Amino acid sequence: MNSEDYRKILQKYWHYDDFRSIQLDIIQSIGEGRDTLGLMPTGGGKSITFQVPALAVEGVCIVITPLIALMKDQVENLRRRGIKAAAIYTGMSGDSIIATLENCIFGAYRILYVSPERLSSEYFLRKIIHAKVSFITVDEAHCITQWGYDFRPSYLQITDFRKLFPDAPVLALTATATPAVVNDIQKQLGFREENVFRMSFLRPNLAYIVRQPTNRLEDIVYLLNSIEGSAIVYVQTRNNCRDIAEYLNSKGISTTYYHAGLDTIDKNRRQEDWKRGNTRTMVATNAFGMGIDKPDVRLVIHHECPTSIEAYFQEAGRAGRDGKKSYSFLLYDNHDRAKLLKKIRTNFPDKEYIRKVYDDIAYFFQIAVGDGYNCRFEFNIQQFCRNFQHHPTRVIPAIKILDQAGYIEYTDDDDNKSRVKFLLERDELYRLRNNSPMEDAVVEKLLRTYGGLFVDYMYIDESYLADQLGIERNMLYYILKELSQKNILHYIPRKAIPHIRYRQRREESERIVIPTSVYEERLEKAIERTNAIIEYAENNKTCRSKLLLNYFGEKSDHDCQSCDVCATRQPKPKSNQWQEAYSTVRQLLADKQPHPIDELTQLDIEPTLLADILTFMTHEETIACEDGDIVLL
Repeated sequence: MNSEDYRKILQKYWHYDDFRSIQLDIIQSIGEGRDTLGLMPTGGGKSITFQVPALAVEGVCIVITPLIALMKDQVENLRRRGIKAAAIYTGMSGDSIIATLENCIFGAYRILYVSPERLSSEYFLRKIIHAKVSFITVDEAHCITQWGYDFRPSYLQITDFRKLFPDAPVLALTATATPAVVNDIQKQLGFREENVFRMSFLRPNLAYIVRQPTNRLEDIVYLLNSIEGSAIVYVQTRNNCRDIAEYLNSKGISTTYYHAGLDTIDKNRRQEDWKRGNTRTMVATNAFGMGIDKPDVRLVIHHECPTSIEAYFQEAGRAGRDGKKSYSFLLYDNHDRAKLLKKIRTNFPDKEYIRKVYDDIAYFFQIAVGDGYNCRFEFNIQQFCRNFQHHPTRVIPAIKILDQAGYIEYTDDDDNKSRVKFLLERDELYRLRNNSPMEDAVVEKLLRTYGGLFVDYMYIDESYLADQLGIERNMLYYILKELSQKNILHYIPRKAIPHIRYRQRREESERIVIPTSVYEERLEKAIERTNAIIEYAENNKTCRSKLLLNYFGEKSDHDCQSCDVCATRQPKPKSNQWQEAYSTVRQLLADKQPHPIDELTQLDIEPTLLADILTFMTHEETIACEDGDIVLL
């Protein structure tokens, strides 16, 4: 297929006149059946590079992504454009998964989104092998390499998965990758040949500024009042989200907040309010931002320093996607440095502690030595920490190291569907008189759609119910909450529940082996990443844009002229007295012959002013000193 054919698909479904930057290069490469790696910074239009070629060839494109919310959003967006797409994720009913896979086999879908964890499901593999797979897309591809900042063991299963479809090329996409990560992605995915397309990481419209805070909250208020437009404030903890949002609202700045602990409907409502401009500022943890396509963000503020340049660059890059002038402020001082160094020790607890956590998990789930293989449990981390006197900030890193070492599988984003059970008997429902008409309509729709609601909790699909009732999903959520408060029914909203699965039988803890590649080598890389972000934040000599480009292997000879470092080097406006004195010196040296320094000192120019002019002319390379004489170049 030629470029014009791809362009017609783009125009038909997305109504864009043409592709941007390297999009077409990537599309043509994957269309030719070549394994392809695309490096595209945040806002570069990654999704187009696999969605367009997926419509150009027969079969289904399988998109592997760790972000459940992102896959749902993209499926909805594609369906609105008339493109047949689907997703399989934790929380779906078995019947829905079967139907989706059957439709893939029969060619009903062109794009199927799955999480990397799904690739370990025997049932999924047995079914999907019968589908015609056009190509495999690996989103957030840096997660496959231990040299990346967000390594996920589940991504290692992709290598075996692609062997099931030897004729299907792989398209790997990432927004952040150092040269070492670029090489390792291709190695881990078994690229047949090196094939990388790079979009420049340069963002000329974005000013990177590091600011030493005097009072972080007051500084944030000052910045928000100084720069107009939509804004994001990134914080490290969920409590900070709420507290800072409340503070900003008290200062008259319209603000909401977002973190992984909110239920799905609440997340969607807050996100939509912000995207539509109903709320100006979003205070969020790093759970917010992936797949958020809002082009007019003018300001991103980091309340604290992220743990890596990759994370900072991604989050800062959510400003100014429309190409207009925007700002990224990082608040940084010695407290941030201390926190970053402490974080390394927290993320890599000593091995004896990791072994103790392994034992305590087994006691928590009552797993005997030699048992547990493939058993999966809901993991209530608060209860676990209470029972065994751990702190979550130490436990989670230990569990993740056990995951990476191959003993357990830990997932913290399993999205369980909402559940409902009626607390009143059927006859009692009909005698109710104080419900609103909409509440009665919801009760009736539930009874007509689901059986067994009086006996046990039943999973419900809120999107379907809201559509059938002709109301917004948020409205349905609040009606179900109200019915729950009236003790008519018990409503358990959709929420993310961590799970632990034993990948092998339980071992004696002293026999636990934590490989060097999982612990020592990753610790070394973590130290390198931490040192890199500290050096970036504490730098006051090199253009910040230049530093970021160099980190990602892109060289630049030009300063951005907009970061805080460049701003300190900008020449200050010269007074009329300075300009007149400068003209006098230039006039004396105009013959371009050597002039003794004494000759210049006899001019009617104040000595300190003359010294400043000569320093300026030396720096600008307009004069040179030769044996005590000065000559105009």
